Amino acid sequence: MIEDILITMLWSISPLGEAKVGIPIGLQSDVNPYIIFIAAFVANVLVFPVMIFFLNHVNRYFLRFRSYKKAALWVARRAKKGAKDKIQKYGFWGLMLFVMIPVPGTGVYAGTIATYLFNIERKQAFAANTIGIFLSSVIVWVTFMFFK
Repeated sequence: MIEDILITMLWSISPLGEAKVGIPIGLQSDVNPYIIFIAAFVANVLVFPVMIFFLNHVNRYFLRFRSYKKAALWVARRAKKGAKDKIQKYGFWGLMLFVMIPVPGTGVYAGTIATYLFNIERKQAFAANTIGIFLSSVIVWVTFMFFK
């Protein structure tokens, strides 16, 4: 049981899946589906403060390295392209909707990068990301509960 919850949480903090992948994987186990939902949601929410810390402190150091800088600029351009119109036009609600859409390329990682790039107030961005993660998690959880 603990192993299944940890696997769910690890997938939920992974940039390759987030809760969009953690929830379906967790629901394949015999763990209570509500515990799976909570574990995936909490793990996914924890990404925001970790990423903000990374972007504010560690990122500055790594930008000195050419290969990292090249990759970081590529990610920044993709995040700006995907989120710029929504966030600049709708602000909080645009960021929330961008994070909420349960498809690859959206989610808390992209939302946090957008927060950093567009210099959005952190408390407001955290709230938008958390609400977006919650709604995305509900969509995925309900979908997979019915098709399990």
